[in-house]
Formats: sequence, structure tokens, C-alpha cells
Amino acid sequence: MSEGVGPAAAGPPGEPAAAAPELPVAPDILPGPPASAGELPPEHPSSSGELPPEPSSPSGELPPAPPPLPGELPSRPARGESPRRHALGGRRLAVFAFTLALVSALAGGLVGGYVVSRTSGNGVSPGFSLGTVPGAITDRPPASVAGIAARVLPGVVMVRVDGSEGTGSGFIIRGGYVITDNHVVTLDGRLRHASLQVVFNSGRAVPAKLIGTDPFSDIAVIRPRVTGQLPALSLGNSAGIEVGDPVVAFGSPLGLAGTVTSGIISALDRPVRPGGTQGVAAQAFINAIQTDAPINPGNSGGPLVNGQGQVIGVNAAIATVGDPLAGQSGSIGLGFAIPINQARLIATEIIRTGRATHAVIGVMLDSAYRGSGAQIVTAARRGAFAVTPRGPAARAGLRPGDVIVSFGGQRITSATTLIQAVRSRDPGMRVAVVFLRGGVRHVVSLTLGSAPS
Repeated sequence: MSEGVGPAAAGPPGEPAAAAPELPVAPDILPGPPASAGELPPEHPSSSGELPPEPSSPSGELPPAPPPLPGELPSRPARGESPRRHALGGRRLAVFAFTLALVSALAGGLVGGYVVSRTSGNGVSPGFSLGTVPGAITDRPPASVAGIAARVLPGVVMVRVDGSEGTGSGFIIRGGYVITDNHVVTLDGRLRHASLQVVFNSGRAVPAKLIGTDPFSDIAVIRPRVTGQLPALSLGNSAGIEVGDPVVAFGSPLGLAGTVTSGIISALDRPVRPGGTQGVAAQAFINAIQTDAPINPGNSGGPLVNGQGQVIGVNAAIATVGDPLAGQSGSIGLGFAIPINQARLIATEIIRTGRATHAVIGVMLDSAYRGSGAQIVTAARRGAFAVTPRGPAARAGLRPGDVIVSFGGQRITSATTLIQAVRSRDPGMRVAVVFLRGGVRHVVSLTLGSAPS
């Protein structure tokens, strides 16, 4: 067998081997030792052990390679190619691609890291700026909350009761007097002769004298022991206010002097009992102004002012949803103030006489009545008359058992609303009263009487 010739096909034992056609020799493959008959070169494993002859081409060129048999490796590289060089070229291409990707990633990371380090990183950015500070606002509109606060705050005070036992609020009126709430100076009726101190908006604290109180309207008047004129607030007209009017509340909630909150009037003629539920303070009944301006414990006695900075009410109470046994809670947007028209009359009377009188109609009301309106009791109780003889109601023709449903144009829904409606008016005033007797509607005119507090 000559060099470059493939192995002969193996024949049956004892028979001479047939000559095999020549195969082209790969230029870069060195020939190995001649293979004995019946052996296959390792590049071409065959399940039969034979290598089929390849027909030659008339032109001397190799014929197209037959399709690979099942389980065979792909065909040899074309003439002139080296399998080693082919594999080496593929590896070089892969290495080049990997290197290019690595360099690109490193370059992108460096650039991105630089950009990020200029904007975040440890949070430091040397060139960052929020711009220049604008000029301060010095000219606020007089009707703004800030403008109102600037005018009103000098006339608002904190009231300290028995040292640090309790605190409330108040405001200065003409003559250097201070209006506050009765339940403030008596600590809800628990004290009768408490020591009082007034703290002005400037922070100056001075002792104060109690001039007088009215537990029925929850109004008290005190006077700081100072000389000189004090900044008095202007009093407005609570009869001219409407639901939706803007208001501003002042006071010292929780001892925080000079606190200002704002809101609107959310309702009128709300029947309210300010202060505590025991002692003298429990006698207070008011037809209150309701506001959503936040009012909190300590605001009591402070002024509620309108958009012109005029006092229209005296802060007196708040509604809460907390457990009353767990202590007083804060504002839920339901605050109540005594109308200033009522407070003005009571304060004037206290300053003039040291006490106040309030309007009465001379009847005893049935607190157990569950119908709509206020019913006069049907019979005398504990020696008291159902209708006071020769009193205002008796002169107007009311009798025991009558149900009052309107008083001075205000709808009456209960005994409490009637009491508050009566006490919110001046003694001697004439009012129209609508009542039911046996289901029949009657209208009479009644002149209010008076009684001392």
C-alpha cells in the first residue's frame, strides 16, 4: 500500500484484498503507518467496520461528499483548510468579542460612575443650588389671617388660675377689663375665690382681680392690676353673622399662648352647655355660634373674630368623640362660642353692678318631655309653680301643659333650646311665642322678666 492511500477493504478471511481507490490527502495531516486490512482510521468510525469506496470524477476532482450517516461527525474541512487553524480562528474571534465587550463595559461603568458621582453618590453635589432667597413679605392684606392676627393678638391674654392649677384665655375690652369664661376662673365650678394672673401677649404676667361672674351665661370679668392703657379689642355684632362667614380664633390651648386658628361659621343657635357638668358651671346654657376653627382646651375665654378683626364670640366649648372619663380630648372641628351681643350685655352689667341678671319667662319646664318643643309641667312640683303667678308667661296667657314650639322666631325643639333662647335675650324684651294647647296652635306676645344670677 503506497503513501497517501487509505486502507483496503477487508474481505472474507483467506481472500485477497481488493485494491481501494485513492483518496486525497489533507495537506496538513501527516500520514500514519499503513493500516492493516479490516481496520478503519479513527476519523471515520463505522458500525460495519468497512469503508465504502468513493467513486472518482472524470475531471480528477473530488465528487460532492455524501450526506453523513447517522451518528457520523460532520464532514472534513474543505481542501486547503486546516481544522486546527479553523478552530484557532474561531477561538480568536470569541476572545476578541469577549475582550471588546469587557472593555465596553468597563468604559461604560467608568462614565456612568462619573455621572452618578456628580449627582448622588454620597449625596454631595458641589454645584447644587436652590436659587436665591426671595424678598420677605412685609405688607400683608389687612383682611388676611396674618393681618387680623397682627391687630388682635396684642389684646389677647392667658388667664392662670391658682398658679398652675388651670389656664384659659381672655381678651381686653374698654376700660382695661378682660372678658373670659366663668368656667375658666372657677375651674368648672370647683373654686369660688381662686387667685388669678393675666399673661399679656408680650409675656408679661400680672395679678388680676375678679370683678364678677354669671354662671348662667358662662361669662366672667376680671381686671389686671396694672396702670396705663391696655390695647382693647373692637366688639362686633353677632346678630349680623351668617353661616359661611370666615372667622379666626385666638387663645392659649394647652397653655400655648398666642395661638391663632381660622375657619368659618358652620352653624348658628346651637344649644350648648359649656364648662363642666357639675357645680355652678352646670347651670350655663347658651345659644352658641358653631365654628370649625380649631378650638382646644385652654382656648376658653378667648375671642372669636370676624374678617374685620371684630370680636363676635367668646370661645366656650368643644365637642369631642373621646371618652370623657379618660380626660378632655382635642378639636374635631366642632367649636362653640358665646355670641358677643350676649357677652357684651352680661359684661356691662357685671362691671356696673358686680353681678348679672338674665331674662326669664316664669315657667317650669318638663325635662322628661320627649316630643318636639318645650312643655310646661302639668302640675306644681316641690312647692314651685308650673306657671309663676303674674309672671311673664302667666300675663301672656300660657298654662300648665302648653308646648312652646317657637320663641322670638327661633324653632324650639326641647326644654334646653328654650332656656338658651330666653337667656340669650335682654330682660324687658318683647318676643313672639308660638305654643300648642290640645294640638291647637296659638301665638302670643311675651315681655321677658329678669332674675339675678
